[in-house]
Amino acid sequence: MIFPPYLHPGDCIGIVAPARKISPKEVKAAIDFLEMHHFRVAVGKNLFAKQFQFAGSDEERAADFQSFLDDPDIKAIWCARGGYGSVRIIDRLDFSHFIQHPKWVCGYSDITVFHSHLHQMGYATLHCTMPINIQPSDFDNINNRTMVQALTGGVLAYTVPNFGINKAGTAQGEVVGGNLSILYSLLGSSSDVDTTGKILFIEDLDEHLYHVDRMMQALKRAGKLSHLAGLVVGTMSDMHNNDPSNPFGQEAEEIVAACCQEYSYPICYQFPVGHAGSNVALKLGAKATLSVMGSGGTLIFNE
Repeated sequence: MIFPPYLHPGDCIGIVAPARKISPKEVKAAIDFLEMHHFRVAVGKNLFAKQFQFAGSDEERAADFQSFLDDPDIKAIWCARGGYGSVRIIDRLDFSHFIQHPKWVCGYSDITVFHSHLHQMGYATLHCTMPINIQPSDFDNINNRTMVQALTGGVLAYTVPNFGINKAGTAQGEVVGGNLSILYSLLGSSSDVDTTGKILFIEDLDEHLYHVDRMMQALKRAGKLSHLAGLVVGTMSDMHNNDPSNPFGQEAEEIVAACCQEYSYPICYQFPVGHAGSNVALKLGAKATLSVMGSGGTLIFNE
């Protein structure tokens, strides 16, 4: 796995919106936050463009992303928000300049499209908070701090309390994954995630429980769950029963556990990454050690 260079004070971070639209007001705190940490900031030419729910047309969003991929002065591309839209532009992008000057691509949720695609190319990325989440009254929260730690080469190590259906064990491997719905949508494509020997991370938001089961069954049938080193399950937030009078019968974590019950690798649930507030940074593509025991779990990045 190739790691882009870590950042230093004075380096430039580019903010782009590859999916849902965003306003200047929603980005201002993020710019202030980066400048507080002595980074320069560039914003995409079309960052505040609008086309229905999107941050401009596919052509505009792709042009902004391409501009930052091609610019050697940009050391990290920070996606402004998720939503939907990244998959519509991924095949428009030319990564030839990126290969010459790799840089960190940062974000979560819909940004899983870029994470997965770049991992197939052999490059590490950063799963982390986004500008839409930065609040001026709370610059020093753990989500923001770990993002800066990761970008500057700091150590990432996390400990989480026990969750009743955790599966004990220890695993080592590259951490891959992201949003479950996006991973499911990429199955069979050129951006499909390679999970063999890896620690897979998944999280999701606002899904019907039967659809969580459908996605997990699809990953299982595609061989994405059978050869893992370990599994980390982030927050599964705001899940719904399709018909409350006829419930699905399992919570999201129980659905994951049932799909993986035949496998011996460790599984850590309720990891503080996802859409539920806690969203610590993960270096996707980096090797880590996952330890799950009765008292809880740890995920320590080794590089």
